Amino acid sequence: MSLLIRGAAVLTMEQGVRIMENGEIAVEGPLITHVGPAGSAPPQNWERIIDGGGLLAMPGLVNCHTHAAMTLLRGYADDLPLMQWLTEKIWPVEEKLEGEDVYWGTLLCCLEMIRAGTTTFADMYFHMHHAARAVERAGLRASLCRGMIGAAPGAENALEYSRRFVRDWHGAAGGRITAMLGPHAPYTCPPDFLRRVIELAGELNVGIHIHLAETRSEIEEIGGKYGKTPVALMDDLGLFELPVLAAHCVHLTEEEIGILAAKHVGVAHNPESNMKLASGIAPVTALLAAGVTVGLGTDGAASNNNLDLWEEMRSAALLQKAVTGDPMALPAPAALSMATVNGAAALGLKDVGLLKPGYRADIILVDLQRPHLYPRHDLAAHLVYAAHSADVHTVLVDGRILMEKRRILTVDEEEVLFEVQKRADRLVGRNG
Repeated sequence: MSLLIRGAAVLTMEQGVRIMENGEIAVEGPLITHVGPAGSAPPQNWERIIDGGGLLAMPGLVNCHTHAAMTLLRGYADDLPLMQWLTEKIWPVEEKLEGEDVYWGTLLCCLEMIRAGTTTFADMYFHMHHAARAVERAGLRASLCRGMIGAAPGAENALEYSRRFVRDWHGAAGGRITAMLGPHAPYTCPPDFLRRVIELAGELNVGIHIHLAETRSEIEEIGGKYGKTPVALMDDLGLFELPVLAAHCVHLTEEEIGILAAKHVGVAHNPESNMKLASGIAPVTALLAAGVTVGLGTDGAASNNNLDLWEEMRSAALLQKAVTGDPMALPAPAALSMATVNGAAALGLKDVGLLKPGYRADIILVDLQRPHLYPRHDLAAHLVYAAHSADVHTVLVDGRILMEKRRILTVDEEEVLFEVQKRADRLVGRNG
């Protein structure tokens, strides 16, 4: 489809947060072909013209770490420490998961993210063929991996599943779906297993998505077993010689931050999940100062409890100010970059995260005609500190409109809500 967005304020994120007050964006098929002032696009018989008056166009948000189908467990096991939460509540229920549960749970995740302006996400979970089907139907962009517990009896099957998943889905859905390998964490994946993951990732030419340095108990456990920190252990194993997306990275030394920077490891910062599980506050200011690429993630809806990146931007910025004692720490432009262009870079996506000719037409329109977004002293600050997910008006991915004027066009919401409730009831034993 050829499409023109005309008359919107435009935030490209290409040169920081300079906003073009009366701009237009031309889209041909999946790509952006022109960004400029109103009236500057080459004349054409556009199939669609969207009136951007009163709206702000910006890149779609990028959620760098979640477990999509955990929407099924939203509110099921709250207010517990991480390991108790996992071992006593989450893992026992996850053993009951079937492929169709993951399909519908992932569709619910996609619905929530579309409504909040997230156009790309990185997901680590199970039954990932079914998750990929959901992403394909919803129209989002996703980097998917099968979570692997190397210490579990099914570790060998998980590796073989991952091989098949990469073969079947890497580059699928017109390139919207990419794949990684997903060893869960150093404390669930012994070194011998991680070496096999590294070998397979090199063979398949894909990256690795892993939880890393999330809690103090992880630091103590890995230190007791191997005499080194999780980051040092991964570095010694050669994990960082591959493209790596490391989720959390809460407990880091200055030396470890240097390793992550030198090895170009992408970090997914999950401020609200880390707060809720009392995991700590990641040293984002220090990571950014060292040159580490840091994106934002929500983690799963069972530990957050929503998938709202607007909240994550605000929490990330406020937490860094509080923990450093510096009101200038992580200013609004940096938080916006984490949620867009830096998030895309952390996922290894080279044509996502900017509004720029040649980039994918992943565009969201934000309604500026809201009381909490007036007066317009600084729109970038408003987006981080005042905007809500409900302000997202229209969402495009690859030039396809997924939501227009708050109406979802790709998925039947009522059907998804019905299926999700039915399956969640079965999983936690509420049926019958």
